[in-house]
Amino acid sequence: MNYNEIITQSILLVDFGLVILIWMVQLIIYPSFVYYTKENLFTWHQKYTNRIAIIVVPLMLAQLVLAIFAVFYQPNFAPIFTLLIVLFLWIFTFFGFAPLHFKISEGKHNHKLLQLLIQRNWIRTFLWSILFIFHLLMHIFY
Repeated sequence: MNYNEIITQSILLVDFGLVILIWMVQLIIYPSFVYYTKENLFTWHQKYTNRIAIIVVPLMLAQLVLAIFAVFYQPNFAPIFTLLIVLFLWIFTFFGFAPLHFKISEGKHNHKLLQLLIQRNWIRTFLWSILFIFHLLMHIFY
């Protein structure tokens, strides 16, 4: 296996991990929040955010590092497209989701906030799915 294949395989592996994770969050985890009492969600959310970070942070960091590396290694459309989406996902996660999670962690949430969390997450679900499919197709056809 050459260097290019190692990078490609790594990108696919990280993308796949994020796709599985985001679909579980979208279909199972976030929708379950509406079934908790306010007090129970406050308690659970503290544990949830610490535990999910153990999975999310390494995957997102790996995706960012691989995307940056790919742009320098092969500066054409595919790596630049990937890096732009990854950067958007980072910005959207920190500015669009972190504030919502902080409100839940502070016990300042309501049904509308939980629904907003679910609705906004469709954007991340779509983008991480697109990235995985894009990289898979690039791997298959190139």
